[in-house]
Amino acid sequence: MQTYFYQLADFIGTQTRSEETYLAYLSAEESNFVRFNQCLVRQAGSVKQTGLTLSLIAQQRRAESHLTLSGQREDDRGLVLAALDALRRDLADLPEDPYLLFNQIPQSTERIGESGLASDADILDQVVTLGQGKDLVGIYAAGTIYKGFANSLGQRNWHRVDNFNFEWCLYHAADKAVKNSYAGTHWDGGEFARKMAASSEQLAVLKRAPKQLAPGQYRAYLAPSAMNEILGLLSWEAFGIKTQRNKQSPLLKLEDGSAALNASVDLQENSQDGIAPGFQADGFIKSATVPLISRGHHAGALVSPRSAREFALETNGANSAEAPEALEMAAGYMHRDDVLKTLGTGILIGNLHYLNFSDRRACRMTGMTRFATFWVEKGVIQAPLNVMRFDDSAYRVLGDNLLALTAERELILDSGTYGERSTGSARLPGALVKDFALTL
Repeated sequence: MQTYFYQLADFIGTQTRSEETYLAYLSAEESNFVRFNQCLVRQAGSVKQTGLTLSLIAQQRRAESHLTLSGQREDDRGLVLAALDALRRDLADLPEDPYLLFNQIPQSTERIGESGLASDADILDQVVTLGQGKDLVGIYAAGTIYKGFANSLGQRNWHRVDNFNFEWCLYHAADKAVKNSYAGTHWDGGEFARKMAASSEQLAVLKRAPKQLAPGQYRAYLAPSAMNEILGLLSWEAFGIKTQRNKQSPLLKLEDGSAALNASVDLQENSQDGIAPGFQADGFIKSATVPLISRGHHAGALVSPRSAREFALETNGANSAEAPEALEMAAGYMHRDDVLKTLGTGILIGNLHYLNFSDRRACRMTGMTRFATFWVEKGVIQAPLNVMRFDDSAYRVLGDNLLALTAERELILDSGTYGERSTGSARLPGALVKDFALTL
């Protein structure tokens, strides 16, 4: 794949004119998908696809085309030639782009991840064995993802990663199910067995009569998956320089210093330890780490090339949306095995969903509890809770009301497969908070 892409890039270079610059970004995957129902394999399939985004730049103008490659050299070269002709016609009609910025200092890189995936057959056997007798519903996706970049200046970048993502539910009845996930680049049968055992224990409690809580404020533990939903909402627009400079960021008070989070909150974009490529579509190399929040205070922002030009800053290789691709939150000191004991009496929240802002300027968000949310008394799970709506501010949940973070963090991969498997990820701890506000 790498050799093929580089040869195609060389060909593109021979077809561009002296006043033109091309940028080529390749995105490819060889993935297997397996869908489970009632702990049986119900559907299996595979996807092998290669896409190329080809940009042509001349006189501060840029036109872009997306191609689906076949892997057949002559066919793909024909596609590229036709695309270049179309892009030249488009360029003639386009205005100059004042914020156009692409890397003009060649920086070639190569990152080929070590393959540690077990065979699909071995993994499926383990899933079926450990889920035997339960209504296990889920989807397993695994395989190799390739990303590549090339330009007229001779820059060549290559990224290959083998990874898996398994999301499953142990279903009870109606809206009652325990959800869990396991993702990474190396399958650890022991870790998967631990997760299945934890899900099975929660499933047994889920069969008890549910408890109905009155609206109010409760001590609560938010599992890493629930934290991922909260930080996922913030990632929409809270960490990019454009929304911060335009005063549209939901964390604007944090940026201007009029508010702060708990001193234990440290957030950074950690590209060097994520599974996303270390380069972006305009050829810029991502900073290894970008501090976003340090000891509860604003520490930095993701800066895309366009924003760098607009605000006269240096880009740190952020994507065009200025959204994190490898978000990482620092761990705390509460051991995972002590969560229930430390929670005492309160709510164990496995996940949240349907989040949105209810008051953007106050960074107040609302959403629903989901999947295995339990009432806990004196460190013992008592009963499942019916679904409830929460409405609370990130300044409270991650501020004065944050009591502790777990010492263990969980790698959560973006399970998105729209168009292609995502390489986004987050590494997050669980959080113990007080006065978590349930409204309905």
